Amino acid sequence: MNAAGGPPVTSTQVQLFAVLDAEGTTVAALARRMGVTRQTAHQAVHGLVAAGLLEQVADPASARQRLIRRTPAGERAHHQAERLLQDLERQLAARIGHDTVKALRAALEAPWGPAPTT
Repeated sequence: MNAAGGPPVTSTQVQLFAVLDAEGTTVAALARRMGVTRQTAHQAVHGLVAAGLLEQVADPASARQRLIRRTPAGERAHHQAERLLQDLERQLAARIGHDTVKALRAALEAPWGPAPTT
């Protein structure tokens, strides 16, 4: 993303983008999906809000909660990342074959169970 001109993001922030619903997600839900503490999720959100990629909006279902969602710049970055990943998958398929890439994707997307506790 950096080489493509996108803003620098951490691996935690990339993970957050991957589990964020289009309509918005609470920090607590993000933390659960990422398998991290609320504090870690909140720090990642804060950095992405400061970068202009996310925004916090009122949750229509709860006056006490805020939803985190992508800004227009965040949507552009998200689509750019998807295009880069697709290009990387095409390059990988040219090297190891389409069937192997499909099997690799299936293994990585399979449910792995709960995250280990430390």
